Amino acid sequence: MNRITVALLAAFDAALSALIGLAIPLVPLTILWAVQYDTAVDWSVFWRVAADAWLLGHGADLQAAFAPDSPLALGLPDGGQPFAITLAPLAFALLAILLGARTGRRAQESPYRLLGIGSAIATYLLVALLVTLGATTDVARIDVVQGTLLPPLVFGLGVVIGAATHSARSGERDPIGEFADRTLHRLPEPAAPLVLASLRGGTLAAAGVIGVAGVLVAVLLVADYAAVVALYEGLGGEALGGLALTLGQLAILPNLVIWAASWLIGPGFALGTGSSVAPAGTLLGPIPSIPVLAALPQGELAFAFLGLLVPLLAGFLAGWRMRAEVVDGLDGRSLLRWGAAAAGGIGVVGGLLLGLLAWFSAGAAGPGRLVQVGPDPLLVGAFAALELALAAGLGLAAGRIRRG
Repeated sequence: MNRITVALLAAFDAALSALIGLAIPLVPLTILWAVQYDTAVDWSVFWRVAADAWLLGHGADLQAAFAPDSPLALGLPDGGQPFAITLAPLAFALLAILLGARTGRRAQESPYRLLGIGSAIATYLLVALLVTLGATTDVARIDVVQGTLLPPLVFGLGVVIGAATHSARSGERDPIGEFADRTLHRLPEPAAPLVLASLRGGTLAAAGVIGVAGVLVAVLLVADYAAVVALYEGLGGEALGGLALTLGQLAILPNLVIWAASWLIGPGFALGTGSSVAPAGTLLGPIPSIPVLAALPQGELAFAFLGLLVPLLAGFLAGWRMRAEVVDGLDGRSLLRWGAAAAGGIGVVGGLLLGLLAWFSAGAAGPGRLVQVGPDPLLVGAFAALELALAAGLGLAAGRIRRG
């Protein structure tokens, strides 16, 4: 393939990825417009809702306001004042990263890798700019800079991950891998193997916590299925409205998993100013009538603090798994001294990853009490780092005892 073909194929792949993300909210909303509203409402309203959801899902902030006489503003003391929506429905970001990884792998297989990667990210940026400009109204406005730059940044992260993964599996050299190797070789001994063990172990531990959190969310939804259905029925929406509501809840499913992880770690999360959902107990005020929230734990749970065993077990297994790599890298040096450094590194990496995820999953969901929704990223990161580091140290020591 020549350069033009590579650039065009990468651009097409990126444009298709963006359109897939936009189509997920737009198609059901268009059906809702045609069937339930009988095309009596301007379709552009539904387009802007879908575009705003897509941009929000990539991290862009939405500035909105209700008219003082709007029914939506009733009961809100500052309903007529502008407010921000910064809570990102992370399913859109997750989809963009996955599709970006596919694009990155394909670009890495071409003879002009950097050209393909650059063409894909530039195309995604162009689509984001057009969507941002086409979604802006006096009632809801996406920041043009955020709406233009954040989507290609999220997509580009997936592209880099896909390209790096393909290179690692195929054994090919790429600029990212070469830069990482040069950086590690500049570190004094035995820092390089400890850094690698910390990165791998911390990522493994964070992934373990998120995985268990996902299972916990699934179990809660199944266990409280009757309450979720009852809330659906209480809303009284028709089939298409229920479908749109379900898709909206699926869009925040990754957020719910991260919130569950913050609960397992200890700090929990908030669903409005002054509220708390944590192992110590659940304190809620008025919350939105979203069916999936019916699965929230109520009051004080007798064995809630057993959830703290999850990050401890994840850290322990990460330390145990990384012990052989740490020992080989130390080349006879003291395991007690450098093992403690490796355990601390695993804790820092895992805490940083989980804190970042908590930050991405939190934000403002509306005016009033809803300005604070989600976990506190600093608390989540600090608690996770401490728990994972202590448990990783025990895992390294346990590996020593088992082999000794």
